[in-house]
Amino acid sequence: MKVLVIGSGGREHAICHAFSNSPKVSKLYCANGNAGISRIAECVYLSPTDIPGLLDFALTNAIDLTFVGGESSLALGIVDAFQSSGLRIVGPSRAATQLESSKAFAKDFMARHGVPTAKYATANSPMEAVELLNRGEFGDVATPVVVKADGLAAGKGVVVAKDRAEAIAAIDDMASLVGEDAAEKIVLEECLFGKEVSLLMFADGDDYVLMPPTRDHKRIGEGDTGPNTGGMGTITDAGLLPGDEIEDIKESIIEPTLRGCVDEGFRFRGILFLGLMMTESGPKLLEYNVRFGDPETQAILVRLKTDLVDICEAMLDGNLSSLDVVWRRGSSACVVLAAENYPAKPRTGDLISGIKAASEVPNVSVFHAGTSALTVDEYYTAGGRVLGVTAVGDTLDNALATAYSAVAKISWNGMQYRRDIGRT
Repeated sequence: MKVLVIGSGGREHAICHAFSNSPKVSKLYCANGNAGISRIAECVYLSPTDIPGLLDFALTNAIDLTFVGGESSLALGIVDAFQSSGLRIVGPSRAATQLESSKAFAKDFMARHGVPTAKYATANSPMEAVELLNRGEFGDVATPVVVKADGLAAGKGVVVAKDRAEAIAAIDDMASLVGEDAAEKIVLEECLFGKEVSLLMFADGDDYVLMPPTRDHKRIGEGDTGPNTGGMGTITDAGLLPGDEIEDIKESIIEPTLRGCVDEGFRFRGILFLGLMMTESGPKLLEYNVRFGDPETQAILVRLKTDLVDICEAMLDGNLSSLDVVWRRGSSACVVLAAENYPAKPRTGDLISGIKAASEVPNVSVFHAGTSALTVDEYYTAGGRVLGVTAVGDTLDNALATAYSAVAKISWNGMQYRRDIGRT
């Protein structure tokens, strides 16, 4: 079987790694990949947003299965284009991708289908958003409020403002931060409090299989301080969501969501990601993503024992209910190593040492997010998030200790990482 993975980050490295372990895969491609991915797959120098180019490549090379890593390809309708040409591709349709590509659409969808979420309002301009705040729609001047750009913003479009002044400043800055298109509409939300956790699933349109619950650490600084990033590390652990909470989430969020997709004419097939806040009044949905998260993927897939090809085929054929998806028991942890000055304007081109030594630590996988290479064993920084050092263990403590022992073997000028992943 020939498999094509679309994307270039740590998430895609983890996906490629899972496919490379399948005896059913005879040839693995990645568009456009990175230096780490090139060790296990043939990198194809096509942008994930070049839908015609990717379609032509898949047809020319008789690709049997395509797996889409990121949201940009999905929002451009890659699944619709591939399916129209008779190709098998894992991911939601362009219509279903609106659950992520438009925050306003997603919130309205939640309201239509009774999915519990934060109070919200959608403004059609920054001026209207400020007017909503000044009218007291979200409390007084000291009330925290969440400001979201409506469109895709590469993880930069959400600001949790501590008061009205900070919220207004976020509204004023949003277009320069994420671009005018993404910030054409602004969604305002009440600020929820509780335990934040993510739950992902494989979905075939009717049935679903849950992945281990996970928690991401977004802020750059220890103690959850400083600006938000794409993610500085993540853990998976059963203790994040006890069984009764999972049952509540199934009943109040997952099943209404999947029924709602069917009712609205876009049966959901692919990876569905729920960003959740476990409040005193029960689980509430913060956001949908319609693909694997990054770095959640790294921590999740190192625990997957079932062949990823079998899961993909079951999703596409509507047979998930007949497949027993098996996970390694225990926990996992991913610690992201980032370049100097990330997330602002990261420095690149620094020589990395210690990747091989870290990879040789038992139960460790080192996933490349932003690297380049001149020789087989010589890597350089080429992005903000550079590596995701990921470990599995019988307990969360063991997984974290193993991950950090591997991190200690890696270095480059300006390397930064959080030392409190899984502890806050």
